[in-house]
Amino acid sequence: MSKQSIALRAFCFLASFALATPLHAELKATKGPNGEDATPADSITLTPEQEAAIRAAHYTAALVWHESSDYSKAASQGAIDEFTKLGIEVVAQTDAGFDAAKQKSDIETVMAKKPSIIFSQAVDPATAPETYKIAHDAGTTLVFVDQPPKGYVHGVDYVAVVSDDLSKMGKRAGDAMCAAIGGKGKIAYVYHDADFFVTNQRDGGFKQTIIDDCKGAEIVAEQGLADPTRAEDIANAIVAKNPDVDGIYVTWASPAESVLAALRNAGNSKTKIVTMDLSEPLALDMKHGGNVAAIVADQAYSIGATAARAGALGLLGKKVPPFLAVDNLTVTKDNIPDGYRQSLHREPPASILAN
Repeated sequence: MSKQSIALRAFCFLASFALATPLHAELKATKGPNGEDATPADSITLTPEQEAAIRAAHYTAALVWHESSDYSKAASQGAIDEFTKLGIEVVAQTDAGFDAAKQKSDIETVMAKKPSIIFSQAVDPATAPETYKIAHDAGTTLVFVDQPPKGYVHGVDYVAVVSDDLSKMGKRAGDAMCAAIGGKGKIAYVYHDADFFVTNQRDGGFKQTIIDDCKGAEIVAEQGLADPTRAEDIANAIVAKNPDVDGIYVTWASPAESVLAALRNAGNSKTKIVTMDLSEPLALDMKHGGNVAAIVADQAYSIGATAARAGALGLLGKKVPPFLAVDNLTVTKDNIPDGYRQSLHREPPASILAN
């Protein structure tokens, strides 16, 4: 993620989740953190009358983030643009730097401005009920990214959770890998070894797609990854045992950068990498025809815009489905600049645009 790094999204939750056994890719449709069915984000709209009612009420909003990244910046901009359209003033933006105590302090500071809506991603869902208590008790409308605070009830304690169509991201990655290896060959599967529904479903969607739709391919190595700093060691071990491996799937961009480094150090220009979430080093390698074949990216800007619309409906007392899933895209060598624009709603880094 640069979402964006899923290192940023997923590992802020690891303190509250136990390690899991390898996922066997049985997920068929994206589900929310509590098993909710996914509702397409683009179905969340306001009528002209509802927009007029929101504008007339002069509501305010605050964006309370767990960190600062390409992902959170893009989601913030999506929310700001949508709030502005609705006449909702954004009165505060904060970044907790992965510190749950700071996030609690941020919310207490923000609440002095009495925002009507808080759009947020919690540092730690397990302790988040206490973190958000002052806002919750004040009746502030709450909208979350990925999952709500532990124990919160949809429609009572929060309006909605906004995330990605996770299984579809996995399928896109599987399809991209199959194409990259010409429909046949040996694949290594490096999955996130923790109980986190975002990565589990993405990883599972990839694996199931290879099993179901890439009949000439074989997954010859499976390795769980709990600590992203071990990714290079894992890649070295996989390639040492399977020197003819044609492709490596890596659960997200940060460890994929380490896998790329391992392949380069080994002089391996053959093995293809497919991963999730935009990364400048990976995109640059892909641009120059290196190991990286494809990156599946979410639409972070749309996540923010969707959250703003959901929050506005919540202010009007309208019930919103509990889990809203935003679409995603496959970024390859042919569409890197457009991928950045569509995912993050900004121009790609200068290195990507340079000839």
